[in-house]
Amino acid sequence: MQLKISELIQCIEAFASPKYQESYDNSGLLVGDRNQVIDKVLLSIDVTESIVEEAVAIGAGMIIAHHPIIFKGLKRLTPDNYVQRTVISAIKNNVAIYAAHTNMDAVMAGVNMQLAEKLGLRDLSVLQPVSGMLKKLYCFVPELHLAAFRDAVFATGAGGIGNYSDCSFNVAGYGTFLAGENTNPFVGKQGELHAEPETKVEIIFPEHLQKQVVKAVRQNHPYEEPAYDIIKLENSWEQLGIGLIGELKKPMTENELLDLVKNKLGTPTLRFTKANKITFRKIAVCGGAGAFLINPAKCAGADAFITGDVKYHEFFDAENRMMIIDAGHYETEQFTKDLFYRVITKIFPNFAVQISNRNTNPVNYY
Repeated sequence: MQLKISELIQCIEAFASPKYQESYDNSGLLVGDRNQVIDKVLLSIDVTESIVEEAVAIGAGMIIAHHPIIFKGLKRLTPDNYVQRTVISAIKNNVAIYAAHTNMDAVMAGVNMQLAEKLGLRDLSVLQPVSGMLKKLYCFVPELHLAAFRDAVFATGAGGIGNYSDCSFNVAGYGTFLAGENTNPFVGKQGELHAEPETKVEIIFPEHLQKQVVKAVRQNHPYEEPAYDIIKLENSWEQLGIGLIGELKKPMTENELLDLVKNKLGTPTLRFTKANKITFRKIAVCGGAGAFLINPAKCAGADAFITGDVKYHEFFDAENRMMIIDAGHYETEQFTKDLFYRVITKIFPNFAVQISNRNTNPVNYY
């Protein structure tokens, strides 16, 4: 089976929109032509010269990685460092490179869900939800066209609240208008004031769906000039954000929890703080560098917080109220390759998707 690179990009971005990435990030297509046709993709956490070599060896025309190889920007392409050499090698061998980084962290079913499930956590919720990324549509629709209109807007992905879909609020009323010259009114006549029974429809949607929502409004509203408003909401979006918090099936002692983390993540050495607790049940997680979530995890009542890249002084922030476990950056994100695999094969079950067998973790343990 062959696919355009753009089709694979659409598949990933339907799961984790690039609009969700942090402002400092550089997710997206970094090397290559989105119109190129390929028949195999390689999945990895990082992109290195070795990963490009692996892609060439197996005939993969694209690498999908979690970490962007181009992060701070390139001012030249010379073989002076591993980033530039990797990009040069990819270009020479016609291998595209795509990254889905903090947008893959932000979706609830993303990187942190993989980590939480490996540790057996349940009753999960987002540790630090985002705000300001939701909008609301207000539209005024004739009653006979209401059901079809709502269905068309819902089909864009709008109307989701938590695990509920097709959510709307509807208020009956009537609208008035006077059709002027050069109009073709759906109801009423030119030059006459008209009152029409209408329903005010309210539907919430993620900000990145606005173009699709407006298109659905215009294509499925019977009026020549549909009346609608879109406003930005400051509500927290409980399905989107950084980190997750949940509970173990049963409480664990300190040693039991540390053994669980070591065994499930394969980390040979853990760095951790002590806590004034006998058992641990409520656990917060953040794959990668998550020290900025120490205080939110503590405020959420977590007994332990599992992440990577914790600095010396940041461990003091636990204040003996919570155990901080630094299990390693790579180790807490390693399952992202499996996530990419599931996302792609769900849509393209017959496409060749291969998970890299090379460990790109630059950290070694002695």
